[in-house]
Amino acid sequence: MSDRTINQQPHTPHQAGPEEDRRGPQDAQHDPHAPHTHGHGSEPDDFAVQIADSVESFVLSVTEVAKGDEPGSAVSLLLLEVSQLLLAGGRLGAIEDVVPDDRFEPDAGPEPDGEQLRERLAELLAPIDVYHEVFDPYGPPEKPNAFRISDDLAGVVGELQHGLTHYREGRVSEALWWWQFSYLSNWGTTCTAVLRALQSLIAHVRLDSPIGAAPDGADTDNDGLTDEQLEQQAGDLMAAELGLGR
Repeated sequence: MSDRTINQQPHTPHQAGPEEDRRGPQDAQHDPHAPHTHGHGSEPDDFAVQIADSVESFVLSVTEVAKGDEPGSAVSLLLLEVSQLLLAGGRLGAIEDVVPDDRFEPDAGPEPDGEQLRERLAELLAPIDVYHEVFDPYGPPEKPNAFRISDDLAGVVGELQHGLTHYREGRVSEALWWWQFSYLSNWGTTCTAVLRALQSLIAHVRLDSPIGAAPDGADTDNDGLTDEQLEQQAGDLMAAELGLGR
């Protein structure tokens, strides 16, 4: 999965050892400078149900798109699903810190294997899978890096499923804590980048603007195709999907 995390250990908070307290000192709640908290018990309230529904809808929809049964609508469907997930993420980012019931994260069991999903998406999106972005718009100037939509979406699905495991087992506050933390540390940034890539693809076709060639030395994984051939394939795929003649 492409690494865009802003946390030193974006994928491993659930592996914290007994000496690690993810919520800080016990007396943090008495610190006037400590962040506000947003606690949820084991019974889901309306907010928790809505977030869980959005998460589950994204996971199911991306899995269905990856099957390739309707390749002509893949990009448009992914654009919608990523947009809707980011709305849920924005709600998680806007609320106060979620405080889980347990001091340490319970074991959620083995992580699902997302390799098959990643491979299916890579095959489906082959001509347009690789895109480029700058990691941190507020950081020092840097060259755009290459990422893959298939890697990013499969990684996001894996992160969301981790929270779904907690939610389905009745650990509502744990699920919300995980979704909020992982949104802020990883999948929010990832989905924002993927959304921009998908929106750019549709805009290129709708506005009849050629898709530019990749920068020299960029990893495009194009199986020996020239930049012109890759651009033509990407344009043809999008034109077919949107029902436009080329």
